[in-house]
Amino acid sequence: MAKRLLGGIVLACGLLVQGIALAAPAQPQAPVPAPEPRQPNWGELSAEQKRILAPVSGEWDKMPSHQRKKLLGVAKGYPKKKPDEQQRIQKQLKDWSRLTPSEREQARKKYDQLKQLPPEKRQEVKQKWQKYQQLPEEKKEALRRNRPPEAAPLPLITPEPPTDPAKADAAKPAVN
Repeated sequence: MAKRLLGGIVLACGLLVQGIALAAPAQPQAPVPAPEPRQPNWGELSAEQKRILAPVSGEWDKMPSHQRKKLLGVAKGYPKKKPDEQQRIQKQLKDWSRLTPSEREQARKKYDQLKQLPPEKRQEVKQKWQKYQQLPEEKKEALRRNRPPEAAPLPLITPEPPTDPAKADAAKPAVN
């Protein structure tokens, strides 16, 4: 008799739990994003894609899908570009391929910081970069040699010089 009583209690509890589950409103499920489609390995690229993306060939198979997808987009539009734009793309790919993973991460962070700036500050940074690009290579190298250590990266915008002449002299770097 105890077994029948226990069985009835278990059955009643089961029905009660099932009834509660049926009566409870369904919880909205967040849509699960579809996984990014697999991007081709280096061996699966066309000869034209390999020619265009040659600077990153060594690391292609290690890249995440989203980076491969972006670069495939670059390769797709490449033939329609003017020769000077094609040269710029090739230079950028070579420069990027020479960076260490740490330097790439730092470059991404700088880019994200740049996107956060107001348009007028972004324009100011762009003008400074263009001015730097026009410097002779020896002046660029001198600036790179005088760069602070890796722990203290250069700010995107250089601070304004002090207005007090005494402070201005103290702020000037010593010339060796």
